[in-house]
Amino acid sequence: MDPRNLLDRAGLPPEGRVERLTGGDTGRVWRLGRYVVKTHPNPPPGLFPTEARGLWALAGAGMRVPRVRWVGEEGLVLDYLPPGPDDWAALARMIARLHASTVPDYGADDPVFLGRFALPAGRSADGSEFWVHKRIWPLLDAVRARLGELAGTVERFVLDFDWPVEGPVLIHGDLWHGNVRMGAEGPALIDPSTWHGERAVDLAMMQLFDGFPEAFWAAYEAVRPVPPEVREALPAYQLYFLLAHVLFFGGEYVGGVRRVLQRYGYL
Repeated sequence: MDPRNLLDRAGLPPEGRVERLTGGDTGRVWRLGRYVVKTHPNPPPGLFPTEARGLWALAGAGMRVPRVRWVGEEGLVLDYLPPGPDDWAALARMIARLHASTVPDYGADDPVFLGRFALPAGRSADGSEFWVHKRIWPLLDAVRARLGELAGTVERFVLDFDWPVEGPVLIHGDLWHGNVRMGAEGPALIDPSTWHGERAVDLAMMQLFDGFPEAFWAAYEAVRPVPPEVREALPAYQLYFLLAHVLFFGGEYVGGVRRVLQRYGYL
């Protein structure tokens, strides 16, 4: 779809030339002047409304995010955030505030998308049960054929593992460095997969592909220290994202799954 059509549906005037932006692993992203337009050639039902709800949830928790101008099944129109200087300490304080936003239970009232993969709705007071059966299990089932005999070992590991419990908070849900925008008004979060879970989910993704320098971690730890048992469990939490990468990008990420199992003595 021509992104200018979505600006028209949003009742917004045409804005400059159409510029394709990098990123957008789950769709196509353009800048048109003051706006960013996201589309997909064949979006799963609910993909863009779910992203908009995530941005609204993060904004409600005091996070800086791009303003949602329009959303529909066809796409999403957001404000463009002009770039600014890196401020890792400010980002750390912002995410620490997010991870202090305690909530009564785990999950979400609506389905959640990790990339373009839909995860089930539902809530639970049991964080480990929810994590294993509503987050890990759907992804594991989707990639069993690619994992081969390794799938059974992953299944055994996630059932055996003693997942640490700090309590549910609002999480971004896909917090790699590409989903952080250093803007002129300060750091902002984009492309969320929000639900109520352990902050270890966010911390695990932040450490999986690096991208967050020591200045970030020092500032985060100063506000919200990470207990040793949570730190030790972060590679286990990374299985969630590694399974998603196996699904989206293929067998090159199976090695990452294998390394997690080796770390905890399952291979």
